[in-house]
Amino acid sequence: MAKIRGLQGLRPASETAAQLVTPPYDVIKDGSPLEKLLGANPLSFFHVTLGPTPAETLAEFQKEGALIPDTEPCLYVYEQTWKGGGRLGFFAAVEVSPYVEGQVIRHEKTFDEKVKGRIAVTRATGYTLEPIFLLTRSPIGLTLESVRRNEKVLYEFTSDFGGYNDLHGIKTRIFRVSEASTDGAALCQAVGENPLYIADGHHRYHAALLGGQTHAMAYIVEDARILAYNRVIRGSVPFSQIRKALNLTPVPEFTTPPKNHFCLYSKEGAFLLKAQNVPDDVVGGLDCSILERELYPQLGVVHSMILKKEHFDYYPEWDLATMKSLVDQGEYDVAVALHPVSIGELMAVADAGLKDSNVVMPEKSTFFAPKILSGLILYKHALK
Repeated sequence: MAKIRGLQGLRPASETAAQLVTPPYDVIKDGSPLEKLLGANPLSFFHVTLGPTPAETLAEFQKEGALIPDTEPCLYVYEQTWKGGGRLGFFAAVEVSPYVEGQVIRHEKTFDEKVKGRIAVTRATGYTLEPIFLLTRSPIGLTLESVRRNEKVLYEFTSDFGGYNDLHGIKTRIFRVSEASTDGAALCQAVGENPLYIADGHHRYHAALLGGQTHAMAYIVEDARILAYNRVIRGSVPFSQIRKALNLTPVPEFTTPPKNHFCLYSKEGAFLLKAQNVPDDVVGGLDCSILERELYPQLGVVHSMILKKEHFDYYPEWDLATMKSLVDQGEYDVAVALHPVSIGELMAVADAGLKDSNVVMPEKSTFFAPKILSGLILYKHALK
């Protein structure tokens, strides 16, 4: 099934790791406080993933010793700990194969422009800069625990992103494991017994596929938490014009709704909207699909709008306050909170997509939290 191997490339020097790492490129919004914070740090990996001269910046980081070469094929066990929880997974290189082969399985559509952007930065630098987040059905927990108990810690720090991202305040520990070691071989064998499911990073995998890479960098776990991925919208029809035509129930606050319901927020208050029709098929019955069918047309939203920031933007479940403020300030007309997709629903869509490639969720259907730090490992990939 899915084949993995060790990574070779670049990694931070021990003394620069905490200062260099950043949240993933796709959660750093233009003009946001997070972007300003990262941009003000000359050693931030932000200048590679989103800067104007990624290759030159990467070369400068190597010259300064902020990034060092790592030529031995290794797996990197990644432990994240936060108040009330934690997660243990590992980084590896996964073989890139077409979706029809069923080795790496997708569940979500991609935006062409974003894929082109990732191909461009990958070609400019010669490295895979950020991992694909993959789920496995293979039992890898005991081996990961063995590494955590027996291997020396490579990096250990707590991220400081000014409170502007959900990775702020999370403790990171990294353990380096040779591919040839007992634990390294055990992980490769276990993962190879089952397909891998893309949880997050569809654009990165698609870029690796279209870019002709033999392998892509991946972060692999047995389980993950999915948050709702919510929308702020300014359609061609104001919400105030359609409000009375909708079967809305006023609610005291803008919050995550029950399944098959949507919580809407406008300057007129917060409302609960119940889905009118819930089909049985694995994609059509998802709340994000129901929203596209039942609310978007009434707001005059067409697909081309969802790529334009003046009409559309996406925010995770924990950032409802920002969504409300954007509506209050008049930047958007209405905010919509959804119920999160479950792991079971994700797997059902992914499995159905093996038989019919048209079975995929709408773009931005899921938000996995917490995200994975960028800049911990840079993979020197090969091309076919």
